[in-house]
Amino acid sequence: MNALTRLAVAASALACAAAQAQQLFPSVLAGHALLPAATFIKPPADAPAHLSLSGRYLHADGRRRDQFGSIPGLAFLSDPKAPRPTGMNGPFEGQPIQGFSGIKWQKDGSAWVLSDNGFGSKANSPDAMLMVHQVRADWKTGRFEVLRTLFLHDPDGIVPFNVANAASAKRYLTGADFDIESIQLIGDSIWLGDEFGPYLIRADRSGKVTGVFETRVDGQLVRSPDHFTVSAPSVPGAFATTARRSRGFEGMAASADGRFLYPMLEGPLWDAQAKAWEARDGKETVRILEFDVQQGAYSGRSFRYQLEFAGNNIGDFNMIDKDTALVIERDNGEGDAALACNGPARADCFNVPARFKRVYKIDLSALDAQGFVRKVGYIDLLDIADPKGVARLGAANGRFSFPHWCIEGLDIVDADHIVVLNDNNLGVSAAREFGKNEANEIILLRVSELLRAR
Repeated sequence: MNALTRLAVAASALACAAAQAQQLFPSVLAGHALLPAATFIKPPADAPAHLSLSGRYLHADGRRRDQFGSIPGLAFLSDPKAPRPTGMNGPFEGQPIQGFSGIKWQKDGSAWVLSDNGFGSKANSPDAMLMVHQVRADWKTGRFEVLRTLFLHDPDGIVPFNVANAASAKRYLTGADFDIESIQLIGDSIWLGDEFGPYLIRADRSGKVTGVFETRVDGQLVRSPDHFTVSAPSVPGAFATTARRSRGFEGMAASADGRFLYPMLEGPLWDAQAKAWEARDGKETVRILEFDVQQGAYSGRSFRYQLEFAGNNIGDFNMIDKDTALVIERDNGEGDAALACNGPARADCFNVPARFKRVYKIDLSALDAQGFVRKVGYIDLLDIADPKGVARLGAANGRFSFPHWCIEGLDIVDADHIVVLNDNNLGVSAAREFGKNEANEIILLRVSELLRAR
């Protein structure tokens, strides 16, 4: 083979790889279950009394409101000139079972999911308890049942910073302490990925914290503006963080033998040399790190993932086998694009509709020279086949759409199926119906071709 022929073959291979990276695979809806947004649970009997009410700090001015239902629920993505009500007005009686961000499927057909920090920030979530739930979806009836709930607590003072309920014996954790977004079960431990630090949190099967691990990349400590060592700078323009707020660990996979965790950042890290957020070819990039569970430390190995468009985020991440995995990549829109405002914003249209909601298959064994994983192909969560009319809502003409703002749960069920679920952002998300907060939805998808693709 002469040099010219070799170049032609190489160019052809590159073209094929580029085409394959954007290959769309079919998906078919095989199950759909819902848990209503207005689903609440009483806090444990030994929890501080103030936790019987949640969402006191949801008002835009940040001031506490103690009167039940006195804070109007408004879609966060709606135009301020034409706010879209969600019908879920805070504060709420009890603790909301919502905000599902991360799922771990079990062989018995149940799953473990987690409620994230509550209402979106440290400031507005000190009365939102951090919870992990075992759930089961009944695909025949569409019922989404909560089997049991674990409340995260830190009675042994493992958390290295002051927590909101430090004065209580059980030290129940809240959204003022962590923003848990991903989950793995290894042995007797539950591992959680956090966005605030970012941190990894280890708990036992009762929800008691047994370890908190700070994050290191290339030997350096990673800190967001919500890391416990970060304070507001006294010098204008001072920059003391390397991760954006709310862009810590969104997804987290695990090796089949449980030896390694692979927490994945939702957004890019700061590149001090380039004085910019990490990017390639104008597209932001995020890191997948490797954490050695036995050593309780980062191995120093990492992978890079390139986002398709500026502003996109990661939703969840789980391994298929030792080399390949699935990743949710999404934009920050909600609602059917066919109902876009296309003009002045109104309360009965979507001013920021969903346009990019995908599940990518990636290959971690096929890294390029810069350490980027290869995107094998994807399914489109905005265009799912529903030939048998499985959908409980959101379908038309044999097609189903999952147009939620935050799609943050994904796991593999078997060789042909995956599950995907949304974070319904109680009080501030309404992707399905105008005037109504969306439910927690879980969908079962047949994606045989994607799972087998190479």
